[in-house]
Amino acid sequence: MALNYHPDRNPGDKEAEEKFKEASEAYEVLRDPNKKEIYDFYGHDGLKSTGFTGFRGFDDIFSSFSDIFEEFFGFSPRSSRRGMSPGADLRYDLKMSLFDAAFGKEMAIEIFKRVRCEVCDGTGAQPGSDPQVCPQCHGRGQVGRSHGFFTVSTTCSYCRGEGKVIANPCKSCGGAGWVKNRQKVALQIPPGVNTGSRLRLRGEGEEGERGGPPGDLYVIIYVEPHEFFEREEDDIICRVPIPFTMAALGGEIEVPTLDGAKKIQIPKGTQPGEIFRLRGKGVPHLHGHGKGDQVIEAVVQIPKKLSKEQAELLQDFAALEEKQEGASARKWRKKR
Repeated sequence: MALNYHPDRNPGDKEAEEKFKEASEAYEVLRDPNKKEIYDFYGHDGLKSTGFTGFRGFDDIFSSFSDIFEEFFGFSPRSSRRGMSPGADLRYDLKMSLFDAAFGKEMAIEIFKRVRCEVCDGTGAQPGSDPQVCPQCHGRGQVGRSHGFFTVSTTCSYCRGEGKVIANPCKSCGGAGWVKNRQKVALQIPPGVNTGSRLRLRGEGEEGERGGPPGDLYVIIYVEPHEFFEREEDDIICRVPIPFTMAALGGEIEVPTLDGAKKIQIPKGTQPGEIFRLRGKGVPHLHGHGKGDQVIEAVVQIPKKLSKEQAELLQDFAALEEKQEGASARKWRKKR
């Protein structure tokens, strides 16, 4: 009955529209044991007391019918011929050096992906032959089935909803219309990428089906550890060994940076772990202008072995230091 009063069969007929809604509500009640029991005892008013208000529009009605058909027949009346399908996205994990990540790099990567068969141009048929109209569904991609009062359509199993069958498959792709192939992809790494950075290359994924658009390629960056530098966001951290004599007396020392060696001044009395900062000598900001800093941590080196002369000089220094500390201690006691 619902199909007889379907709005597509009765355009502009308000009475048919109401009949269709009534039939739809009846199906909704019959498929729910609780609602059916309430209706049997209390009628339509009893259903209203439970909050059942019928259907708000045809989307609700068709959704309900779709659920019913799927429950009883294993398919939905909304199913139709398979259309265009986008290709799958691909992922490529790329290892990079700290310097390449900092300054960027133009390179090519090789990926293994599904591409359109060049022999049959994606049709799946051997060159010189064409796909044939499916004899089962006559090109519709759907076949009708009768279930009591209903005649419903389901996807044709013979052509899998394509509407066409390949009588003479392409020998290159076996009728699939695509092949797996290795391809090189040009890649421009921007300066400032870091571990976890994701680059998206549109259209470099796998080929779509039935004329669908290709997927995308996602390149995930992994920056390999460096033997000397460490990276914290866009700052470069390095620990520089400094002789203890220079730490005490001061001096000039050459330190490595991403841009090459730079000289810095070590002030007198530099302590272990003291920090020096070179502004703008770090990694370029990926999404903006400028650069991070280079942070230099002083590692004061204490010699493990001393020559006799070195030991004597240090002993003389210790004696002088002891005298100075003694004088300072006497002054401190007098102040107390």
